[in-house]
Amino acid sequence: MTAKTQLTRRGFIGTSAALTALIATGAPVLAQSTDSLTIAYNIPVQSWDPTTGPAAVNPALQSVYLAVFDRYVNQAPDLSFGPGLLLDWGFNDDKTKITMTVREGVKWHNGDDFTPEDVVWSLTRAANPETGNPMQFVWSKIGNFTVDGNVITADVIDFEPALFKWMAFLTAFILPKNYYEQVGSEGFEKAPIGTGPYMVDAFEQGAYVRLKAFDGYWGDAPDFKSVTIKFVTDAASRVAEIESGNADITSNIPYEEYDRLIAKDGLSGKAVPVTDIGMIFLNDIDVMMDKNVRLAAHHAIDKQLIIDRLLRGYGVPLSTLEAPGYAAYDDSIVVDYDPELSKELLAASGYSTDNPVTFTIQTTRGFKPKDYEMIQAIVGMWRKVGIEAEIEVYEIAKHYELRATDTLAPAAFYNWGNSIGDPSTSTGFSMFGPSPHAVWDTPDLIEKIGPLFVEPDEEKRIADYKAVSRYIAEEGYVIPLLQYVMPVVFNSAIDVETYSSGDLLPQAATKA
Repeated sequence: MTAKTQLTRRGFIGTSAALTALIATGAPVLAQSTDSLTIAYNIPVQSWDPTTGPAAVNPALQSVYLAVFDRYVNQAPDLSFGPGLLLDWGFNDDKTKITMTVREGVKWHNGDDFTPEDVVWSLTRAANPETGNPMQFVWSKIGNFTVDGNVITADVIDFEPALFKWMAFLTAFILPKNYYEQVGSEGFEKAPIGTGPYMVDAFEQGAYVRLKAFDGYWGDAPDFKSVTIKFVTDAASRVAEIESGNADITSNIPYEEYDRLIAKDGLSGKAVPVTDIGMIFLNDIDVMMDKNVRLAAHHAIDKQLIIDRLLRGYGVPLSTLEAPGYAAYDDSIVVDYDPELSKELLAASGYSTDNPVTFTIQTTRGFKPKDYEMIQAIVGMWRKVGIEAEIEVYEIAKHYELRATDTLAPAAFYNWGNSIGDPSTSTGFSMFGPSPHAVWDTPDLIEKIGPLFVEPDEEKRIADYKAVSRYIAEEGYVIPLLQYVMPVVFNSAIDVETYSSGDLLPQAATKA
């Protein structure tokens, strides 16, 4: 960790034409009101069902969803777990049943009572492959629910060690049974409701969402009555939004801009290590089937130089998909920067700077700080050892589409989020071939990871995941780069509690 890294954790019924016009002109809209907050966010909401489709497993969208919807289990800024819409949960001794106690006195945004039936319906729907939940294979491991008052019991169909951790992670949102069945999926997209601290007030696809505080929220009332989240995918534009006063908060900006902005009067900031890992997926196609090529590509990358030169020291170099703080992190697994070894490996396969191996590498541009520039630097390092890679730029939504259909290029840059810190949701799901999130499909890795999804001995499960991480590093099946540090800049009149998960929650902003 560099000295610069701060370790403090810290309607649809009709869109307002006037608001749209003001946003389009860049004029200050809500940023100057003491009861209103404006956030310049780096990705647009693509769907208002947080449990289905590719958007549901996009870590960057969870912050917006968490303003409107609640999860079964809550997660604190330090990644610890606590009561959400469930007050208590657990397995029985032989792990054949689970018990969940449901919070009482909660209201949906339309005034209906939240009930245990909503929990059962949401879990049953998530387990149904026809509903399109990307994590269906997790939720289908429990079933046969019974309700007694506010206590739910269910059978364990297949043991999932991280089941209750998943209840604080992707797709783990509870939706309203009666309302959803009344309006259907299309009606829900037009007018979604949840139990969260904010209600959707207005929405323009690709432009913004305006939220208003829900007076009936079961938890602490947020400080700001109205929040506008502008979808600003370009990093330079996010910088302009916060510097001009058109936004009160922004994040994921270039680190040199972060350092510059927090030195200005009226602006503050926090930079905290988060659970996002910058990595390069390798697809088991074409030249990537050559182990020498894979390992040469990894050994040729000077990760610390990239962090120092491009990220101004904000970042932690990694050699596995487990980061510090994860349950299966092993700091003894290191893939050294060794360009001479890269040349030797490539020569063994008949490649050199005069006869380079060639492939395409895909990347986003501006989605994460210096993402494109990092890939440019890596391609330059590769060229010096005998690798000629062509860069293809795409939007993050395209990455999800290609990954879901296993049609990524031989190499593809991505940031992997794992806010629950469990190896099954980092190394497991990203490298297990049958997973919809993996593109490396060779049988050896499937055989090693598969049994760990049902391993009941926790100590053995973690030890075996560490062994898998070492094997992946030795085989060169993926190229981990770094643990991200997320920069957040905000108006000095407010404070923002930062989350190690990388979530930037409207309800976590308070008046200073």
